Amino acid sequence: MKTLVINGVSHQVEAPDDMPLLWVLRDVLGMTGTKYGCGIAQCGACTVHLGDEAVRACQTTMDMIDGQPITTIEGAAMNAIGAKVQAAWLEKEVVQCDYCQSGQIMSAIALLSANPKPTDADIDDAMAGNICRCGTYVRIREAIHAAASA
Repeated sequence: MKTLVINGVSHQVEAPDDMPLLWVLRDVLGMTGTKYGCGIAQCGACTVHLGDEAVRACQTTMDMIDGQPITTIEGAAMNAIGAKVQAAWLEKEVVQCDYCQSGQIMSAIALLSANPKPTDADIDDAMAGNICRCGTYVRIREAIHAAASA
């Protein structure tokens, strides 16, 4: 049994060391905001924060967590940057099909936490690992700039 601190709440979890965090969140804890996309860390749909770092939950196993706090889309608005990003996402009407958006938002929060005033190139670089099949990249960039200015 391991203790995971997710969005500030401790959870006792019985899961093998090689189980991906994504399945712990979705199947063990019933937190379905983090999405399964490709399963090989290429699309970014499963992005969460492990400590201060954006990671792919599909490739982050239980033994890699090592006591670090986990933040998911369900806890994204718990800090000021996350709240600004989510408000900007609504203001700019970023969402189309919505499937990739939780991962997009988590990557945007990580970007703005490290770089509060990113350029277009900074945004493109930081968000390159998050794929949106609807092509909302222009609105994502606008929302990140809006959150940075808020």
